[in-house]
Amino acid sequence: MHAKFLGAAGMFAIAAMLAGPAMADKTKIDFWFGNTGDIAKRVQEQCDRFNQSQSDYEVVCTSQGSYDASLQNTIAAFRAGKQPTIAQVSDAGTLDIMLSGAFYPANKLMKDMGYDVDWNDYFSGIKSYYATSKGDMYSFPFNSSTPLLYWNKDAFAKIGKDQAPATWEEAAEDFKALKAAGYTCPLGFNISRDEIWQYGEQFMAVHGEPIATKRNGYDGLDAELIFNKGKWVQYIKDLKGWYDNGEAVLKSKETGQTFVEAFAAGDCQVILTSVGDHGNVGRTAKPGLNWGVAMLPVYAGTERKHSFVGGASLWVLAGKSDAEYKGAAAFFNFIAKPEEALTWSTVTGYIPVRNSGYDYLVKQGFYDKAPYAGRELAIKSLTASPATADSLPGIRLGGLLQIRQEMANGLQAIFINNADVQTSLDEAAARGNQILRRFEQTYKGKQLP
Repeated sequence: MHAKFLGAAGMFAIAAMLAGPAMADKTKIDFWFGNTGDIAKRVQEQCDRFNQSQSDYEVVCTSQGSYDASLQNTIAAFRAGKQPTIAQVSDAGTLDIMLSGAFYPANKLMKDMGYDVDWNDYFSGIKSYYATSKGDMYSFPFNSSTPLLYWNKDAFAKIGKDQAPATWEEAAEDFKALKAAGYTCPLGFNISRDEIWQYGEQFMAVHGEPIATKRNGYDGLDAELIFNKGKWVQYIKDLKGWYDNGEAVLKSKETGQTFVEAFAAGDCQVILTSVGDHGNVGRTAKPGLNWGVAMLPVYAGTERKHSFVGGASLWVLAGKSDAEYKGAAAFFNFIAKPEEALTWSTVTGYIPVRNSGYDYLVKQGFYDKAPYAGRELAIKSLTASPATADSLPGIRLGGLLQIRQEMANGLQAIFINNADVQTSLDEAAARGNQILRRFEQTYKGKQLP
């Protein structure tokens, strides 16, 4: 996906300059997003609420089927001069579109359209992921999440535990005890590209270890991957040991049941997944399932750091009319309202992206009881350590989806082919560094904003 994007980067930028004012009804704006299933329905509901709240604009929201498809379709439409006004881009694609230059910066848009936005109201861990080095917000955080550990309370009660493991050493003992108690899937997991986020990137985040040099790429395009040199190596060795002992089980669509589905069915007792799945688990859990969530474990002796934000943000694209930009600004102003944050968090499981939205949810008693209790841990995870000049704000690497794929390929070799852990991770890092060097060459001489 990213290879195609990089090849199209020039055309993407050129199209931004050549595209004239939109010929469609000036009150109509197109919003393309990548979510599917239940979340897609919730996005559409939000669009409907905006359309019903005023009579000046109509936002037409269309799912593209996936994050990848959303970005690819947006690029193709841009080249044809038919780009949407708003496009959802996943966290992994942030640097790619940021360097394309084919967008209207969010902070400039809102100022130009007369809105006074307190950008410091955004949680620092969310803002830093999408802002420039000067703190300027180029896109609007939208469906934001971070991973949590989901655990079956009744299963843990059978091994004499009334709380989730706080360390991986404790987790190892819990998995062993659950297996001995007759549970066939103590830990359900997957090693595909899309799950590297929680099992790789977020593991390194909460342990305060970089995935790459140059502060995970924030300080330059010449960053190099170093995930093969830290605690993640030991974690993969431990995970492989649990897998070999039948204490961790691979669950995916290919096996007939994803790990989220397995947890909701009571078939797996622990999983690591996004807080965005909290609502889905609540709706699909088998009757009587007694479950909860906790922050990701860390190895003993580790000073916990904040996790990274995941999900996607909304970008306003270049080459549209003033009327469409006014509509986009009005839409963003609408979804930023605390009341809307309450509705969004209620129906999705995603977290509010602003302090004011979170405070509003707290005052409404949102987190006080099921099915929403526990979601506040995502906020605590994102703010577990303060943002400083030396802390890691997130990951800003070109071709991140491709890099995730190479990491996944390395894990496939380890878990499926019994390849040596260190060797496989070294090779994955080498392949990933080739991706970074191609990206650096594509944007040679360009400074990170």
